[in-house]
Amino acid sequence: MSAQLDQVLAQAANDPDVMETQEWLDALEAVIETEGPERAHYLMERMVDLARRRGAYIPFSANTAYVNTIPAHLGEHCPGNLEYEERLRSWMRWNAMAMVVKANRVDGDLGGHISSFASLANMLGIGFNHFWHAPTEDHGGDLLYIQGHSSPGIYARAFLEGRLSEEQLLNFRREVDGKGLSSYPHPKLMPDFWQFPTVSMGLGPIMAIYQARFLKYLHARQIADTAKRKVWAFCGDGEMDEPESMGAISMAGREKLDNLVFVVNCNLQRLDGPVRGNGKIIQELEADFRGAGWNVIKVIWGSYWDELLARDKEGILQRVMMETVDGEYQNYKAKDGAYVRKHFFGKHPKLLEMVSRMSDDDIWRLNRGGHDPHKIYAAFKKAQEHIGQPTVILAKTIKGFGMGKSGEARNTAHQTKKLDDEAIREMRDRFNIPVPDDKLPEIPFFKPSDDTPEMKYLHERRKALGGYLPQRRMRADETLPVPELSTFKAVLDPTAEGREISTTQAFVRIITSLLRDANLGKRVVPILVDETRTFGMEGLFRQIGIFNQQGQLYEPVDRDQVMYYREDKAGQILQEGINEAGGMSSWIAAATSYSTSNRIMIPFYIYYSMFGFQRFGDLAWAAGDMRARGFILGGTAGRTTLNGEGLQHEDGHSHVLASTIPNCLPYDPTFAHEVAVIIHDGLTRMMEKQEDVYYYITLMNENYAHPGIKPGQEENILKGLYLLQEGDKKAKQRVQLMGSGTILREVIAAADLLKNDWGVAADVWSAPSFTLLARDGQDVERWNMLHPAEQQRVAHVTQSLQGTKGPIVASSDYMRTFAEQIRAFMPKGRTYKVLGTDGFGRSDTRAKLREFFEVDRHFVTIAALKALAEEGAVPASMVADAIAKYGINPNKPNPVTV
Repeated sequence: MSAQLDQVLAQAANDPDVMETQEWLDALEAVIETEGPERAHYLMERMVDLARRRGAYIPFSANTAYVNTIPAHLGEHCPGNLEYEERLRSWMRWNAMAMVVKANRVDGDLGGHISSFASLANMLGIGFNHFWHAPTEDHGGDLLYIQGHSSPGIYARAFLEGRLSEEQLLNFRREVDGKGLSSYPHPKLMPDFWQFPTVSMGLGPIMAIYQARFLKYLHARQIADTAKRKVWAFCGDGEMDEPESMGAISMAGREKLDNLVFVVNCNLQRLDGPVRGNGKIIQELEADFRGAGWNVIKVIWGSYWDELLARDKEGILQRVMMETVDGEYQNYKAKDGAYVRKHFFGKHPKLLEMVSRMSDDDIWRLNRGGHDPHKIYAAFKKAQEHIGQPTVILAKTIKGFGMGKSGEARNTAHQTKKLDDEAIREMRDRFNIPVPDDKLPEIPFFKPSDDTPEMKYLHERRKALGGYLPQRRMRADETLPVPELSTFKAVLDPTAEGREISTTQAFVRIITSLLRDANLGKRVVPILVDETRTFGMEGLFRQIGIFNQQGQLYEPVDRDQVMYYREDKAGQILQEGINEAGGMSSWIAAATSYSTSNRIMIPFYIYYSMFGFQRFGDLAWAAGDMRARGFILGGTAGRTTLNGEGLQHEDGHSHVLASTIPNCLPYDPTFAHEVAVIIHDGLTRMMEKQEDVYYYITLMNENYAHPGIKPGQEENILKGLYLLQEGDKKAKQRVQLMGSGTILREVIAAADLLKNDWGVAADVWSAPSFTLLARDGQDVERWNMLHPAEQQRVAHVTQSLQGTKGPIVASSDYMRTFAEQIRAFMPKGRTYKVLGTDGFGRSDTRAKLREFFEVDRHFVTIAALKALAEEGAVPASMVADAIAKYGINPNKPNPVTV
């Protein structure tokens, strides 16, 4: 009671009625003791609510004090052998350092990072030793998004476990010869090891959120039991500045993703300097996450602070902790105990008195929470057990912990990768690494024999948790039989006379057929970003429902209509709202389910193509790294197909962007039968053969008649070029016209103009994929270069055109670069002209836009005649006549510059 009275008296100066205050506090204390903290919280919320309703102004704060969320007396202690775990961590720290430093002594430009794992080692160790399950029969396994820059420490652990060899460590960041280790987590490069790529920074957090939601989706739809599984994402505090890091946290809170844990490594530094030198990043993040509905656990102070905090009856220490900014905290850990005594505890005489009996070394040992195994274990335990909310653990650490003067808590820590002999000696001594002085210049890796107690403990802990992590499944154990192409007969046949449809409608018919398939239907995952009605897919709302963990708590306003908006706990559609990055993250989760959950899923993500690759390009690249399998559909594609919407809605470049991703197969089909052939091929390759590719298919909302498939066209559709129609074989002059997407129809119309107005025959070629033609040509060119004495191969586009006559003209609804990809593979001596929609889009009718961008039938005709004139086949005056006939202004501005 005397301690409480002292505190009351200390606050009396600011309290007009000390005794009344104490009565209220005593009553609250009694409630906590007898009825628990939940009841106390309820009563406080009711009182605050009453005060506000009576007109009182009570400011809101999402922040708590700058101390640990879990009080010292409630924190569960780590049950492991801490001596063994500390030695193991020390050996991992040493080996991680040695890996990076040795690599840079061989080649100073290889790079690498030491400081991130140095600050994370305790947290990763606790997780690997006590929490993270590998896949077993009764546990699907936890999913780990490892902070990218800490990869050397993960390799160091796998080395001790016997999963990686010393030769691999010696080849860190040297992968070309197949012996090395990737710089960061890259499933593409280490397909049986890394689960997820987490760089570029910001991608790990957003992908982790949607991965956790997809596990809920699998469970709700009874496709996989994911009830025991957790998604753990490790992020840096500097990384949280990336919009993708924080952009989806409200969704996680709204969806109550209690299978998700973020661990933010708050070492207070980014690459160049402090994250928030003048502020407190932990407090900022606490407010953000708490406001978004997350359970927030702060792990700020280690156990050595517990006694001091317990003696802080007047709250002076807590006040100084709160008032001290991160730039100061960074400085303290870059100096020594005497500096901390003077500049931290010296902020108040009572604090100096509090530590008067402590030596400078004692003060220096006051640890941060992220380096205390007990505090970490308690936080991880609470996070694992928490129900109804996602959890974020904000753990305060020291950047470059253990690196000493060469990097610890210094602005240069992130880039420090070359340590001198003295720094290496200091690190050896600090972590008690058994390496003799005469071996230090070699920086040898240290790995004790497997029969030592520590190594036995290491293996026992992982055995208890089901096996080693990280590990990645490369193929699902199941197979999905793909139906015959004829299943899509409705879009393979010619459209009925007078009937017109768009390729988007064709796609909807295809996906509807798949949803009805007994084997595949349940595995189809339609992913939409609030344009369902635009694409004519609203019929799926009622048919298969929209996934929502709460179901539908309201009667939809359109309940009386056939295609009403239906949400369902077991709904099949993932409706992501106006959120392309979120939609892509959902697609990635589904497209990698074969690996993460041993379940093959068939994701179709459809969106406005303009808002696709230019917005989520980094995620699309990450999907390639993750060996994703699925379909991305760019709707209303092309620069001129979406008339009336304007510059920000018209896509003339998505295919150029898609072409940069090696395992993305891009197609720009014109006709329904092409869409069916491409999707069927994708199902066969990705779901039946389990190939690590994914498809980007552009779709149009323009209605027209479709000719239907002809026998034998399938193979060449997939290769990217096939003969659609032949011109008059008796004509004297001939040209070859190529096109894709909606502009192929302008090409077909141009063939009629050439025939009827100028007596020129045109063979028309459909080119569903200029990109795949280019890749094939480049592959052939490379093979021929490396096999000069063998029979030379011929690219598909070359082989297709080399028996034809006349110049070749290609046109598309995309930038010229798209069709320019194949120029090198034209038959020798042939003229090749390319038309495209370079420049900014704008609003108008389709016809006016195609005229403006010079890709309509008239410009295709003029380009063909100009090519013939250049070859001397027709007079140049014919080109001028055509320009006049079609009313084209030869002095019109270049659309690129307008």
